[in-house]
Amino acid sequence: MDILGFNRDAWDKEVDNGNVWTIPVDSNQVARARRGDWAVVLTPRRPVPHEWFPDLKGATVLCLASGGGQQGPLFAAAGAHVTVFDISARQLGQDRLVAERDGLDIRTVQGDMADLSLFEDEAFDLVFHPCSNCFSETVRPVWRECYRVLRPGGALLAGFANPLLFCFDREKESKGVLELKYPVPYSDVTSLSDDERAQLLEPDEPLCFGHSLEDQIGGQLDAGFMLTALYEDFHQEGDMTVPYFPGFLATRAVRPA
Repeated sequence: MDILGFNRDAWDKEVDNGNVWTIPVDSNQVARARRGDWAVVLTPRRPVPHEWFPDLKGATVLCLASGGGQQGPLFAAAGAHVTVFDISARQLGQDRLVAERDGLDIRTVQGDMADLSLFEDEAFDLVFHPCSNCFSETVRPVWRECYRVLRPGGALLAGFANPLLFCFDREKESKGVLELKYPVPYSDVTSLSDDERAQLLEPDEPLCFGHSLEDQIGGQLDAGFMLTALYEDFHQEGDMTVPYFPGFLATRAVRPA
């Protein structure tokens, strides 16, 4: 199965569907960012602390799997040299829309988050990678590529899902019952039977993968990063898991100088 192509097309359609992660920032947000007043998220709800960032003025920033016109334009308005990299042409189009509307300089590049071979070694000061590697079949190559394209002393800010989110019986969850069914790591491709996929997934819904914490956090450490900060965040309001456990994590990791 061409997972990469399927998810590329699925996210193109999510733009048409008005998915919350495809709606770009407005001109007022861009204007505030130009004055230094901005906030972005790696996970559903909790803003990333400003102290996690370098001085954005003049910094080279890679927004990895981060199309949608939400983070890249704010970084550009704050003075960064921004490249937005995403598999979805339509998501990248949202960044270009904001750039043209508000006079921002943003480079957009289409590709697979696990393959950054278009970029030279040590090309960026910051990699901003919001919760999107659940749409990649494998995650360790993502961390290795992030390490390669970051300059020594550069930071990787990443958000990702708690793998427990993917373990519940979806049919019972739709009826208000949380019951464990699937082991970690999870895959829409291999954890579900053909019948389950047909019953539980929308035809054009992006395929998801619940990576283990060993691959998420351990994978960053094995790639050579030094973990400097971490926080947890809860799912969007209304999700059944909210009263019980935080469904997402965010990490700040640095390539040692």
